[in-house]
Amino acid sequence: MSTWQILDSTTSDEAVINTVIAVFTELYQTNFINELLVNHHLPVEVRAFRHTDIWRIFLLLTPWTLARIFLPERKPMIPLPADWQAEERLHAPMLVIGPPISLPILGGKERAHLNYHSQLGHYLIQPLIQSMEQFKTPQDAFNAWNEVITTRNRVIEEQQRRCDWQQEVSRREFFAKLRRSVPVKES
Repeated sequence: MSTWQILDSTTSDEAVINTVIAVFTELYQTNFINELLVNHHLPVEVRAFRHTDIWRIFLLLTPWTLARIFLPERKPMIPLPADWQAEERLHAPMLVIGPPISLPILGGKERAHLNYHSQLGHYLIQPLIQSMEQFKTPQDAFNAWNEVITTRNRVIEEQQRRCDWQQEVSRREFFAKLRRSVPVKES
């Protein structure tokens, strides 16, 4: 089994949050600052930080995405692809989304993408919103995600089915509503 590089589990939550913000701010400045499809008005921000199973889980807002991040506190029993050892990733180009990984969590299964940064170690990223240009403020982006959750819960209730942890809502339903609410720009 390949070895996960992880942050020290004794690192305080505040220190983890500050490191994440610094890392993703640097990634923005080195990889995204000149990109047209990035919302340069949005900051890097962490919200909903919590611990569950062996993970530190939080929402990460960046100018290019809103994502859920899973930072392991202990080495997960999830094998790493051979080319994703810390030594190989150290000098590899930055990837926004690495290979998909099946993540057992809270009795369910999630899909997330493996990633690595020398200051964070290995982590998993689950993109939630990848088109950020319509959001004027961080709160607008988080409100849009809250609307996804509200819609998901309504659909589950209407269909009277059980919701495993973070079961995904029909993206088509959410984005259809979002498209109707975004004003069309005149040329």
